[in-house]
Amino acid sequence: MSDMGDDRHGDATRVVNAGRRPEWTAGIVSTPVWRASTILYDSVADMRAAGRDTHHRLFYGRKGTPTQWSLADALTALEPGAEGTFLYCSGVAAIAGALLSVLSPGDELLMVDSAYDPTRSMATGLLKRLGITTRFYDPMIGAGIADLIGDTTRAILIEAPGSLTFEVPDLPAIIAAAKARDVVTLLDNTWATPLYLPAIAMGIDLSILACTKYVVGHSDAMLGSVTAGAGRFAALRDTGFALGQVASPDDCWLGSRGLRTMAVRLAHHQQSALKIATWLTARPEVARVFHPALPDCPGHDHFRRDFKGSSGLFSFELRGGSDHARSVMIDGLDLFGIGYSWGGFESLALPVDPARYRTATTPAFNGPLVRLNIGLEDPDDLIADLAAGLDRFAAAAAG
Repeated sequence: MSDMGDDRHGDATRVVNAGRRPEWTAGIVSTPVWRASTILYDSVADMRAAGRDTHHRLFYGRKGTPTQWSLADALTALEPGAEGTFLYCSGVAAIAGALLSVLSPGDELLMVDSAYDPTRSMATGLLKRLGITTRFYDPMIGAGIADLIGDTTRAILIEAPGSLTFEVPDLPAIIAAAKARDVVTLLDNTWATPLYLPAIAMGIDLSILACTKYVVGHSDAMLGSVTAGAGRFAALRDTGFALGQVASPDDCWLGSRGLRTMAVRLAHHQQSALKIATWLTARPEVARVFHPALPDCPGHDHFRRDFKGSSGLFSFELRGGSDHARSVMIDGLDLFGIGYSWGGFESLALPVDPARYRTATTPAFNGPLVRLNIGLEDPDDLIADLAAGLDRFAAAAAG
């Protein structure tokens, strides 16, 4: 079996075969779990010959084993034009590692106002303490971001789509403005994954995944990754090594296992979520549905132009009602769990209040919002569960 993780093959073929080098698998279908701290050498000369370039060469457990390298190589293969991938113990760690690889004291970061809350907290907490300033921008700013780029701006962080409200930014316009001023672009690509949005090929410098979500896919491991475009990997790797970042080989094995089915899982997530989102648009209790593949979602035209597909996460706004009525709806759901994260095989429902986290924009909502992770269950069963929940919401809102 050769490593067929290149762009000559389709997505499903690449996720099955990428990262499976014969020297790492030794005839075993899945790369085994290599757990290690100390690596033993045959001689002092052999130890010294190991050198400092330890990616793909055994040196010390913290620098990786074939288990980690296999997953990193596979993720790199999913991004045409990528130079390499560094793995982290979580998605938040990946975001931190990516930002710290390009920012220094005195620099400015432009961050999308719809960013994931822990990412915002990192900007206003850790980065601020390090002397790095952050300005938040409208997710729909497009080419207008050029007007925000100043002399100290070093990086732009994007989410596509935005967290909680799912605006789809004009990626080519932002990328072009950044490249014109030699500003690094970082994209949280967890929602679409490289299968549905080939970020590096579009010109993004650093593509970030919370692999906990669709890569792992089974809600049983924390994992993150950053894939670097040409000329960006060395700084990313060196920063990760300096911070002592290491992803557990057991979690990386779970990530590799999940990756092999990601293409077929994403297709099911997409199909079911679209069916449910479309059904929700016809319910009288629902004011708006925020799903990038639906025409009314902000940035839908960008989605149609740039994305190859959609995934299973979206939100909707209830028509009036209160937080209590929303809780009545969610608490009584049978097939939707209540919990953070998403991307697993199980469906989840979560109350969300995005206005609390915005500073550059002021989104207006006339009712509370619910975020859904559509899992792998039968969508008709999920629709029946949601229908009963919306009936409960209407009764509670009227009472």
